[in-house]
Amino acid sequence: MIDAYEDPGTPDSRGGWRYLGWLVLRQPGRSAAGALLGSVWMVLLAATPLLMAKAVDEGLAKDDMGALARWTGLLVVVGMFNAWLSIMRHRTMTRVRMDANFRTVKVVVGHAVRLGSALPRQVSAGEVVTIGVGDVQQIASALTVIGPGVGAIAAYLAVSALLLTVSVRLTVIVLLGMPLIALLVGPLMRRLQGTEAEYRERQGVLTARIGDLASGLRVLNGLGGKGLVADAFRRDSTRLREQGYRVGAVTSWMQALGVGLPTLYLAVVTWLAARMAVQGTITVGELVSVYGYVAVLVRPVSYFVDWGYQLGRGVVAARRVVRLLRLDPEPDEGTSPAPAEPSVLYDPESGVRIPPGRLTALVGATPADTATVVDRLGRYGPTEAVWGGVRLSEIPLAQVRSRILVADHEADLFAGNLREVTAPQRGAGNGATSHERPAAANKQTEALHAAAAEDIVQALPIGLDSPIDAQARNLSGGQRQRIRLVRALLADPEILLATEPTSALDAHTESLVAIRLHHTRKGRTTVVTTTSPLLLTHADTVHYLVDGKVTATGTHQQLMEDAPGYRALVARDSEEIVG
Repeated sequence: MIDAYEDPGTPDSRGGWRYLGWLVLRQPGRSAAGALLGSVWMVLLAATPLLMAKAVDEGLAKDDMGALARWTGLLVVVGMFNAWLSIMRHRTMTRVRMDANFRTVKVVVGHAVRLGSALPRQVSAGEVVTIGVGDVQQIASALTVIGPGVGAIAAYLAVSALLLTVSVRLTVIVLLGMPLIALLVGPLMRRLQGTEAEYRERQGVLTARIGDLASGLRVLNGLGGKGLVADAFRRDSTRLREQGYRVGAVTSWMQALGVGLPTLYLAVVTWLAARMAVQGTITVGELVSVYGYVAVLVRPVSYFVDWGYQLGRGVVAARRVVRLLRLDPEPDEGTSPAPAEPSVLYDPESGVRIPPGRLTALVGATPADTATVVDRLGRYGPTEAVWGGVRLSEIPLAQVRSRILVADHEADLFAGNLREVTAPQRGAGNGATSHERPAAANKQTEALHAAAAEDIVQALPIGLDSPIDAQARNLSGGQRQRIRLVRALLADPEILLATEPTSALDAHTESLVAIRLHHTRKGRTTVVTTTSPLLLTHADTVHYLVDGKVTATGTHQQLMEDAPGYRALVARDSEEIVG
């Protein structure tokens, strides 16, 4: 089974069937063992009626107790051996499924990491959750066909060969049964794939809506929009339930045929064999063996139907995984080197010019205006921004990411202790050498002080070693915002672009952060988006944007005197702070 740190390999993303085949080929030995064990197990099930027929014809019919004992003993030995084979087959197939599960998870997570910021722009969070929770399980279940599926084919051929020794007529009937079942089940398989694919799509949409509703519940309550979103969620969930009924209808028919057709099959063949026994064409022992053969054949035929059912759902899930794997990450085709020295960062679309080594603030009537500018300056999406006379899009992405950091005020926070959450990099305590640890601890202490986050550490039961939930849900909004700022300061980028870094803080804490941020980042290029006068007062340069364009530039005091729109926007925040 794949190791946690093992490379999962390069998946075949040319289609759903090819992806399933790739999962099988990644574990050839285990897949072959599962097929062999399943085949021998199924064939030995078919051998049981043969041994029973021998015991009847050579033991009971001839009143030969020795022969009866021999065949009965052999029947017991074969049964015990087959029970052991069944255990080994199940263990092997469990490992096959688990390997496919873990390998798919690693492939999906790895590609999501490579996509980075391009992921949310190309696929919804609900789609990713649906793939990780539901589709991965369906893909793993589809690989069941390797063991019982191949074994069913082997058993079907073995039973046909054994029946041929009894009656050619019965053998022809058995061989013609499978095409008939395929004709009945085939259309249902195609319909199942269609309904299942639509169900998965709706499930992804609904999962995304649940996430949006949970994350924005407080805002929705304040705006009075909770009822509207709840109504939309109710409509979507009703549609999903109706689609689930359609999937269930097709599934129930397939399962009914999987049980009903083999039973009908058994009845027809047994009736014909009984008539042949009455006519003297076959012996009583052969009648018993025919009944046993067909009874054993019920399981392979059921597996054929279940095989189609599992493969139908598995290929739908695999297509969704392949669709995610086909998404392209941000292009990294730049060939021009980044400026060797700190240089001006300029966005011609908005007119924002960021001088090196200074604290610059962007003020806009709506946060979206300034956030869009920051995305262009950080090269998150198409951009015409220029850095030191070189277009940002022409610089290799790795160089941009290593020197320019966009710190979003809603950035994800992973679960772990506070030390890991704030400083996951090497040197912050995880994997650091004995010489690096003191320096890393000092750096972390300085970052906590700069973000006015010492009180968070003091309030937690065991300080930096206290556990933090995913997205830091066990902290308040202001505490989460300061933790994100600590993480950004610890990264110590050449250029830090922070969006609304103090929007959730009270006035006293925000004032401390403003003073300490200016001091900590002195001589380093820092950009903040804000409308708070407490932060703007400490900015070296302020750009006032209207409709995404710079209309005024200066210090906070200059703009308060010369720009009425700026004054009205910032004064409103001042009144809120005073209130």
